[in-house]
Formats: sequence, structure tokens, C-alpha cells
Amino acid sequence: MVKFLVKVAKAKAVALLGERLVKLAAGALITIIVARMLGPEATGYYAIVMTWSAFLAPLANLGLNNLVQKSVQSATDPRTGQQILFTATWLRLIAGFVFAALMFVGFSWYLPTEFEPYQLGAAVLFVGQLFNAFILFEYHQNYLGHFRTLAYSKLALGILGLVAKLAVLWYGLGIGALFWIVGLEFAAVGVLQYQIYKGHNKDSGRLTPAWFNWQHGKELLRRSSWLWVSGILSVVYLRIDLIMIERLIDIEAAGVYAAVSRISELWYVIPATLAVRYYPELLKSHQVSWSGYLLLLRKYTGYFFAMALTIAVVVFIVAPPLVPLIFGEKFQAGISVLQIHIWAGVFIFIRYLIGQHLIITGQEPLSLASHGVGAVLNVLLNWWLIPIMGIDGAAWATLISYAYASFFFLFFSGRTRRQLWQLIKVKRSGVVVEKETV
Repeated sequence: MVKFLVKVAKAKAVALLGERLVKLAAGALITIIVARMLGPEATGYYAIVMTWSAFLAPLANLGLNNLVQKSVQSATDPRTGQQILFTATWLRLIAGFVFAALMFVGFSWYLPTEFEPYQLGAAVLFVGQLFNAFILFEYHQNYLGHFRTLAYSKLALGILGLVAKLAVLWYGLGIGALFWIVGLEFAAVGVLQYQIYKGHNKDSGRLTPAWFNWQHGKELLRRSSWLWVSGILSVVYLRIDLIMIERLIDIEAAGVYAAVSRISELWYVIPATLAVRYYPELLKSHQVSWSGYLLLLRKYTGYFFAMALTIAVVVFIVAPPLVPLIFGEKFQAGISVLQIHIWAGVFIFIRYLIGQHLIITGQEPLSLASHGVGAVLNVLLNWWLIPIMGIDGAAWATLISYAYASFFFLFFSGRTRRQLWQLIKVKRSGVVVEKETV
């Protein structure tokens, strides 16, 4: 474990991890300040709008992230790879525009009149998310090993964004102005991702509609359909609890739950970042040797589990003094929520690697099935437990549904059960596990 952490500290992944830790920490800091300065109700309004923004993300990304990277890497020549990359980007830009418009209409129609002051800010936020399409250029750069320039540039933008958000709160401009800053930050990061890609690929053409190839587009959409729906369902089971609390209890309860759950979610940046960093290594290992791939996957799974378990134990112990210290006495009800919610992270850590394994081994439909059942399970459990247990019920619903959708679903498929057994018995020498034919 210690050797692994030392290796990470020396590797290029530290740039990615540092940038994303700062980004997530900045988000948590803003939530804390909103909670301390404005109270649970304002925190609830802020969290609900950001949750709608989270629902937009998987709708617009079309499930293309890792799939595009794999397709570009497998292309017969560089020009074909670039055409695939640009085609995927145009698909995401179009989807982002359509779904942003639909999301704004739904936001305006669904939410009560109390949200009217935030409608313009929400519109800017949703439009800014169009630029998330350019993350495909970042994935491509990661595969080529160009981490640091982009990561440190994004880190600088994140710090500037944090300063702007703090200034907005300091001068009492309210949470509506925060949505403007977040939307503009999305746009700035997207432009940066594209410009750095151009800097490393000076011979590449500009991102014009001329690069769009409908044949590549149809193939990408065909292959990504499972991942797209899976991503949508994953956000449903990750975020629906907050919406249901607001509907079944009130906006203040939603604010308390949103605030304390940010402490749990703060840690998710670790597996998210490391999984992105090590996906190319897993992909290359899979192409060389099934046994070698399983060994690598098992090693990273062990590290991820150890990190998650350590975090859960520590946070569970310190939750009683930590919650009122950070958020104030009005958030006392969130102590037990945090003590339950933090254990979901153990399964989330592992899910990042399992998700990549399903893509690498061509089991995308299983990812959809797991998220689909997880989403239904979460909604039903929230509907049952929130009226009985309040926001603690939402935390239990989250833990149970995360546990199923992140890990225990593997036992309900014959193929993944066999692969789990292979993962356990594979050895560095002696036993060689043969890859099953599909």
C-alpha cells in the first residue's frame, strides 16, 4: 500500500489527482460557506439546481468517454482516429445543446415558484455544460501521456473560479450568481482542453463540421447506447435521493442532506482520477495477456478497497464533532446521515474499476443492467424509508443501492462470476488463467 502511494506521488497521476482534489474541495468549500452563511434552505436550493446539472451530464455525454478513446487507439491510421474523435465531439455538442434546452424547460416547469430567481443562472449553467464535449480531447491526451500541462492549467482555472465564487458570496450576490460562475468555468475548461490538444497535435485540422463522418457516428452511437443509458441511470441512483427528500420532506432537509453528503462525495475524486489514469494501462495489459490483465486489475482493486475502507472508518468516528464544526448546529441531523453515507464510498471506489473492466471486456449491457436495477432500487427504498426514517432513510437507501449496483450485481451473471473466480486464483507464476471466448 505504501509503495503504491509513493509510486502515485511520483507519477504523472499526481497532477490529475491534485487538480481534481482542488476542484472537488472547492465545491465542498462553497457548499460549506453557503450552509454557514445562508443556512439549510439556501443550501437546499443550491443543491437542487446542481443536481439538475448533474442529470444533464450523462444525457449529453452519450456514453462516449472511454469508448472513443478505445476506438481512436484501434483506428487503422491517425487520420481515421482523428475523424472518430472529431465526430464524437460533434455528436456530444449536438446532444448537449438539445438536452440543455429540454433540461431548462423541465427545470422551469417542474420546480415551484421559489426557484424563479435562479432560472437565468440555471440557463447559463446548462449552456456552459455544452463545453463538456471537449473532455474527449483530454481523454485522448491522457492516453498519449500528456497529463501535466492540462491538469495544472485546469488547476489554475479552478482556483480562479473558487476566488470568483468566494467574491460572489462575500458581496452578497446570492447563489444565483454562483451558477453563472460554474457555467463560465465549464466553458473555459472546454476551450482549454481543445487548445492543449491542438498544441500537442499541430498537424490536426480544426474542429469543423467537415470532419463529421456519419458512418463513424452511427457505429459509436450503436456501441455506446448501453453505456449512455447506464450513465443516465447511474446519475438517477446517485442523485435521486436529494430530489425525493425535497419532495417528501422539505427544502431544508434537502439542504442538510446535501451538505453532509458532500463530505462522503469529496473522496470519490480519488478513484475517479486514478481510474482514468490507469485505464490505458489496463487496456494495454488486456491486449497482451488475460492473466497479466487480471493480476493488474486485482492489484488496483486491493489498493482501492484499502483506501476506501480506511476513509470510511475514520469519517465514521469523527462525524459527531465534525458535522456541527463545519456546518453549524442547524446541521446536527446530518451526523447520522454521514455515518451511514460514508460506507457507500467503499463500493463506489470498486465500481470505478469494475466499470472499466466491463468496457474492456465488452460487457456494456451488464453495466446498464446494474445501474438500472440500482436506480429502481434506490427510488423504491427512498419512497419507503424517507417517510419512516427521514433523511437517515435516504442514506440507507443510497448505501444499499450503491452496494448492489457497484459490486453485488456481479454475482447475478454467470460470466462475471467466472471472472471473479479467475481474479481470485490467478497467480504471477504457475497458474495461468485462460480468457473465455465469447
